[in-house]
Amino acid sequence: MNETVREPAVAGMFYPADPDELRTQIEGFLADAESPKGISPKAVIVPHAGTIYSGPIAASAYARIQPDGIERVVLLGPSHRVLLRGLAASSAEFWRTALGDVPLERMDVVAVNDSAHEREHSLEVQLPFLQTVLGEFKLIPLVVGDATQEEVADVLAELWGGPETLVVISSDLSHYMSYTAGRALDTVASKAIVELNPRGLDFDNACGLIPIAGLLHLAKQKGMRAELIDLRSSGDTAGPKDQVVGYGAFAFYE
Repeated sequence: MNETVREPAVAGMFYPADPDELRTQIEGFLADAESPKGISPKAVIVPHAGTIYSGPIAASAYARIQPDGIERVVLLGPSHRVLLRGLAASSAEFWRTALGDVPLERMDVVAVNDSAHEREHSLEVQLPFLQTVLGEFKLIPLVVGDATQEEVADVLAELWGGPETLVVISSDLSHYMSYTAGRALDTVASKAIVELNPRGLDFDNACGLIPIAGLLHLAKQKGMRAELIDLRSSGDTAGPKDQVVGYGAFAFYE
């Protein structure tokens, strides 16, 4: 059944549900991030934990995006709650946050599977950042399950577009390690990403391994350059250091 609007599923858990609090928080993260002038990235990798934990790291990538001319966002993240083969699109016409409704662009590249989106946070937590940075845009949200990097790369290539399209990959890095052990795994992952080498990644150092691998596969084919912007963990932001989750922000340039 086509649900016209996907209501917020994780507001209040992963990010503030109050619009004023949410706007203030996101704008604060972006204001604290470095935003050097230069070419706007074609694609970014950003983390997807609760915003008090990973928001500052995500903002460091979003602050690099120059909104002029960007009209659509292709957003991929891993499935945390639903066993899924391939990729899943949403049938909704709009996705809603406290900051407003985002229209979805219709496409037939990926089959619809609303159950994969129903409680998935990896995509939803990116919307307040995108709404704040871009204002108005159309969204293509895709949950990624069991797929090959070639399958993901093929979908990205189909939706790649030109400067009007931004690609966003949502992924955390290491999970529930000590601060030192997590940092070591995150360093390995960041090196692999910057070198466009998906063989340096596994599910221990990137929960969004499959969508990241698809982007790296395509980026290598296109001769793109990847840049590490920020690499921290929950132990650096709002959490204890005995069990941390790693966060990385990366930008990709054509």
